[in-house]
Formats: sequence, structure tokens, C-alpha cells
Amino acid sequence: MNHSVFPSLPPESVVRAVPGIIARGVHRAVGELRRGVAVVIEGDSETIIALPAETATADTLAEFFAATETRLALLLAVSRADRSKLGARPVQGASDIAALPLDPGLLSIEALRALADPTRRQPANDLGLSPSALCVGAQPANSAVQLVKLARLLPAVLVGRLKAQDALPDLLSLRAADILVYQSAAAESLVQAAEARVPLDDAEDARVIAFRPPDGGIEHLAILIGRPERAEAPLVRVHSACFTGDILGSRRCDCGPQLHQAIRRMAAEGAGALLYMAQEGRGIGLVNKLRAYTLQDIGLDTVDANRALGFGADERSFAAAATMLRRLDICRVRLLTNNPGKLAGLTEHGIDVVGRVSHAIAANGENDLYLANKALRFGHLFG
Repeated sequence: MNHSVFPSLPPESVVRAVPGIIARGVHRAVGELRRGVAVVIEGDSETIIALPAETATADTLAEFFAATETRLALLLAVSRADRSKLGARPVQGASDIAALPLDPGLLSIEALRALADPTRRQPANDLGLSPSALCVGAQPANSAVQLVKLARLLPAVLVGRLKAQDALPDLLSLRAADILVYQSAAAESLVQAAEARVPLDDAEDARVIAFRPPDGGIEHLAILIGRPERAEAPLVRVHSACFTGDILGSRRCDCGPQLHQAIRRMAAEGAGALLYMAQEGRGIGLVNKLRAYTLQDIGLDTVDANRALGFGADERSFAAAATMLRRLDICRVRLLTNNPGKLAGLTEHGIDVVGRVSHAIAANGENDLYLANKALRFGHLFG
């Protein structure tokens, strides 16, 4: 049975009328992928089945093989494909995606996961490579990789074209176009879920407001000091959640000290807003951030570790942060940051950034190289 999410509405109408339905459909697909179940992606001219390499099981892989043609491919970011040195071919028209042809008769779960994850040891047996090529279009390729990223899984996804429709298993189906507009639709549809007074050690007059995406996913938080909405241009910080730094006090980064110093500075001014965004590891998620740490421990820097995993150097979008500020009646800000990309991101989404306030934290002996790479490779300004 094909559970098509949008059987009649064209994607353009869906985006304008019911962005929450798009979010709900994509969220269901994300749940399936995280459980290792394939989903069907309906492109404009072709339909594919997509199965994430990281969570596939023997049963779901067998189900995938039964529903697809014999020509399969593993979609990888070009940076990950280049590192594997296995001859993956760029997908024409797709953004930074390569396809590695695979033979279903040779492929094993162990080999599939090794192809996806550079922190795993490759098995000694055949990796399952095939000399044939799967011609997959740019739209379904882009949407399949984007969907796996939304699931916070490694961007490595096994794809194949469907056999006859009567061979289709009981899998969730959704449109490629809806996946590609999901982030902007979800960001615009954030709603305030809860608010409470939360006195802090460094800021007695503090409130926390939770903003929930329409798909029921992880909430973003706004920590308000005083009444920033009444200030002409309050001090604002967009802070990505960092479990290791903010909670455990990790010395690998400067996130924890930045978080607490920002709250102290806002309290000293009498008003400010800190947006605590669910964008761990510059948007790649906690599990993938830990993988990146493993790669850093063998010599890669922050950027190269992310790229080796198949991610961009920074996967964050600032659309949700901009929506939160508008919901808070804060549209003109002084941004507490060293990252010019945050200024550009908020400006792009309609926030008037009237100035940048430096937010430098001294190196601690463990994060010296990390901070140096922020300046060298991300263009952070520490003055």
C-alpha cells in the first residue's frame, strides 16, 4: 500500500496553504529512516526508494532489494566519496552528491556502514561495488540526502528505482519537492509552546520561552533577560546547543563559557535575548559531532572532519532564529558573535542587524587549534 502524503495537491499549493502538513509528512519519514526503514521518494519524473546506510538492517535491506531494480547506488557527499577513493561518480545537476554503484549480490550491512562512516574499519570482504551505473535524477538525489540529514544520520543513502508498482512494499511515500522546502516551511511555522520565569545565577530577571516546530520535533528555546522587546536594539546571541560544552563543560570548544558570558553581559545591560537553537555540532547532531571528534583526534581539523563525514562545514540555517525573533517582537538587534555568517544569515531572513559585539573567549590549552581554525577557516573575528 502506498501511503502517499500529498496525492492530489501540487507542491507549490502545499507550500502556500499547509506547511504544517509538509512538516508532518517529512517528520514521519525521518522517524522511519531512524528506525532503518526505507521510504519512497516521488520525483517529478522518477520514483526511488531510499534507505539510510547507517540504520539499515538485514531485514530492511532484503525488503529494499526486493522492491528495486538490480542497479543500485549509494549516494554520498562528494567530499565523503573522494575520501573513500572508490570511484563514485557525480550526480549530474545535484548539489555536491556522488553515486557509488553497488551490486546487491555482494553488499552486506557491514560493508554498507563502512562505506558511510569513515570512523569504522572496512571489512576485509568485498564491499559490494558494481561496474554499472544508476542514473538517478538531481531532484530525488538531493531530496534523499537532505532527508537523511534531517534525520541527523550520516548523509549516505542507498537508492534504487522501483520495480513495477505492484512490487511496492508497505512504505511511506512523499514528494521530493516537499522534502526540499521542508526547512523553510518548518521555520516559518514555529509556535510558542510554553513560557516560564527561570531565575538564573547570572540573571535573576530571566524567562525561558519554548518554540516548537509543527512536526513535533526538538524545541528551540529563547532565554530572555529583562524586556529586550522594549529596547531599540537589544543584545542578542544565537547559540547552538552543545551538550558536551554547555552541560559537561568540555574543553574541546568554547561553547559553555560563551553561553554563560552572554547571559552575564545581557544581565549587565538589563536586557537581552539568547536563542538556544537545537543545532548541535553546527547542525549535524550530537552523534555525528562525536564522530567528528574521533576524526579530529587522528589529525583532521573541524572543517575537514565534517566534510569527511559528508557534511558541509556548517549545516545550520538561521531561518528559525529569525522567526523566533519576530515572534518576540525583536526585529532590530546588536548581535553578540564572532561569526560573520550569523550576521549574514539573520540579515538574509529579515532581521536588522545594526552591529556586531565581539564575544571572544580565551583559549584553554585544549581548544587552541579549534579556535585558530574558527578564524582561519570560518572567518571568525575575535576583536
